[in-house]
Amino acid sequence: MTAPFARRIQNMIARGTVAIANATTKMQSLQLNLLADETKENVEHFEPYGFTSRPLAGAEAVAVFLDGDRSHGITVVVADRRYRLTGLEEGDVALHDDKGQSIVLGADGITITGNVKVIGTFEATEGMSSGANGATITGDVHITGDAFIGGKSFLNHTNGGAHVD
Repeated sequence: MTAPFARRIQNMIARGTVAIANATTKMQSLQLNLLADETKENVEHFEPYGFTSRPLAGAEAVAVFLDGDRSHGITVVVADRRYRLTGLEEGDVALHDDKGQSIVLGADGITITGNVKVIGTFEATEGMSSGANGATITGDVHITGDAFIGGKSFLNHTNGGAHVD
């Protein structure tokens, strides 16, 4: 009599690996390879609000099957030890990928690492002391390459006899 209940409890949580991630739907779904050669299709992947990722095949997942019913499960976490960022200090928070790119929020500030290409536009909003839109950078700024200000290139620019390289 207790065997069916024990089996349902054992079936509530499963560990496995991601085979395929379908990131085209509003709630991402995963094909999971679970223990004992069990494959589950279209397992919903619940992600924290404001954050999403598309896990690689082979990433590890933990799935929950409510009431031990394996017909409909949800994935509550996906991790990938192959690319996990190590060496963080206590309290550091990081966003990283499988390409070696990372953003670390640490005690000394924000560190961006990797072959980084900024795509898009950054627009400062009101909040400057004058009330105007703008951005403030404190510290030295080193630019390798050209800088455009007001649509004008400042590479090889001269201004009152001073030459900027």
